[in-house]
Amino acid sequence: MNKDNIIHKNAPDSTVIDKEVTNAGCCCGHAHAVNQEQGRRKRKRKIILLIAGAFIFVAGIAAEHFFDRYPYVSAVLFIAGYIVLGGEVVIRALGNLAKGRVFDEHFLMSVATIGAFAIGEFPEAVAVMLFYQVGECFQEAAVRKSRNSIADLMDIRPDYANVRRNGEIIKVAPETVDVGEHIFVKPGEKIPLDGLIVEGSGMLDTKSLTGESLPRSVEPGDTALSGCISQDGLLTIKVTKPYGESTVAKIMHLVENASEKKAQAENFITKFSKYYTPAVVLLAALLAVVPPLIIGDGWAEWINRALVFLVISCPCGLVISIPLGFFGGIGRASRCGILVKGGNYLEALGDLDIIVFDKTGTLTKGVFEVTKIHAADGYTEAEILEIAAYAESHSNHPIAVSIGKAYNGAIDERKLGGYKEIAGYGVSVELEGKKILAGSGKLMENEGVTFDESDDIGSKVYVAQGGEYAGCIVISDKVKPDSREAVIGLRARGVRKIAMLTGDNKLIAEKIGEDMSIDEVYAELLPHEKVEKLETIGAGKRPKGKLAFVGDGINDAPVLARADIGVAMGGLGSDAAIEAADVVLMNDDPSALVTALEIAKSTRRIVWQNIIFALGVKGVILLLGAFGFAAMWAAVFADVGVALLAVLNSTRILRAKSS
Repeated sequence: MNKDNIIHKNAPDSTVIDKEVTNAGCCCGHAHAVNQEQGRRKRKRKIILLIAGAFIFVAGIAAEHFFDRYPYVSAVLFIAGYIVLGGEVVIRALGNLAKGRVFDEHFLMSVATIGAFAIGEFPEAVAVMLFYQVGECFQEAAVRKSRNSIADLMDIRPDYANVRRNGEIIKVAPETVDVGEHIFVKPGEKIPLDGLIVEGSGMLDTKSLTGESLPRSVEPGDTALSGCISQDGLLTIKVTKPYGESTVAKIMHLVENASEKKAQAENFITKFSKYYTPAVVLLAALLAVVPPLIIGDGWAEWINRALVFLVISCPCGLVISIPLGFFGGIGRASRCGILVKGGNYLEALGDLDIIVFDKTGTLTKGVFEVTKIHAADGYTEAEILEIAAYAESHSNHPIAVSIGKAYNGAIDERKLGGYKEIAGYGVSVELEGKKILAGSGKLMENEGVTFDESDDIGSKVYVAQGGEYAGCIVISDKVKPDSREAVIGLRARGVRKIAMLTGDNKLIAEKIGEDMSIDEVYAELLPHEKVEKLETIGAGKRPKGKLAFVGDGINDAPVLARADIGVAMGGLGSDAAIEAADVVLMNDDPSALVTALEIAKSTRRIVWQNIIFALGVKGVILLLGAFGFAAMWAAVFADVGVALLAVLNSTRILRAKSS
């Protein structure tokens, strides 16, 4: 039989997949496409109305200039232009009025412009609506741009899953696939659900999940996360989680709900607008009525000033640009593989005073690796590793697995015999007739073997052959390449104290802490003791400072929830840790936290620039308008111009430099 036929006997034929039955799985993608098409149509209609309204406005100005004998011509054109440009605003204001929402930007715009018509300022009334619509178009373009990075992330949503049922491979909605079923992923397709690869190998594009550009190699036995794209392999995957608990579903949930949690600056503007808008309406009414009553005439002049005052007072520059700023910051972070669950957490990152790290899986890889081999006289390192690999070949202990991986050679079972596991000490086995011992120093002592005790940090496996000491293998959890860089970067960006909490051995923890210049190290802690220690550390925060805890394991969930900001490692982190966290680092690199801090600080700086600029300009022009030095054109700039400049400033967040 042909070898290829044996290998691919159970693999799906691509021609079969191409003829699959289309099921409900396509609905999700179809709905997304429909929404996109509706959005395009709406934008196209708006642009057409804007161009038409601008043309009518220009025609009205020309008619006013060249047909001054027939003022009704320009009046008709201005009214027509106003309906085209401002009709939607007036309708929305009336709708909000019916719902009890009186003091919003649509109400202010409608009152001011209709009032302008009433006092004969036709061109100014239409100009307000024209520039308002221009500003709206720029605002929508800025929002679309800031959403692009999040939209890219949202594209990880799989539209369908290829599953074998009743001997036939069909397309179904990922939500309908049960745990234990086998799904098939062709090159170029997204993995729809989390699972284990049972057949096939290849490279996975994980960029949408982790932000990493380098693909990851997978083979049978490896975990496949939903949202990744198979680049070159036909994979058979056994589903281990339902769609609702899959990686892609959780990320989608985090992103979709991120904008619901407002930052303090956003809450400030919400409260500010609640009192500000009624106040300026009242001031405008007093401005229109009180001075004429006192001086006895000039009603038209003071009503005009009041209307100008109303247009200037619109807070849309703040209302639009500040949420857009935080939304842009969240989008920028997601592009870097950092999921922030809300604007409040993004803002809090900018106030970090203390950071507490877990060790295993956070600062270290969380995987046992052979780091050193000490060979006794007469032996080489390769020989020690081979002897230990044979001795540990029947064990599934993580230390035994790490020795096997380091050896990476074939084990000839015919050479082995007399395997015996000595609980708590190690193993004894015969290798080609010679007795091999591999285990702790206690094992060597019990067997009467004289050995050189190693003082290296890590787990030690001492090896003896024929009653003679052969050497020692040191196995430890390696520090991640960028952990030290992360600590240095965090200090450079204003973090005052960095601590480490771990349940690991005290000597190992202190050695890692010393190597990385960590201020405080607390080891051999149980989960509840971590929470207690975190609270003790947190008591030393600056008044407005925040404390962040960075962890990855299920035992970190209580500490993540207790910290001001919980940061979870998303690639290898547990589900419980990711659920409890406020920020998720999808690439598992501690240095991503430095990037998150830079984005948070850039976002805050730009948002407060908008607040100060908008309030400053409006304050000055409001005074000028009240005293008659600002016409309706100045009011247009104070409203639409300030909003537009603030929105454009907010888009800078997407280009914020990060390292």
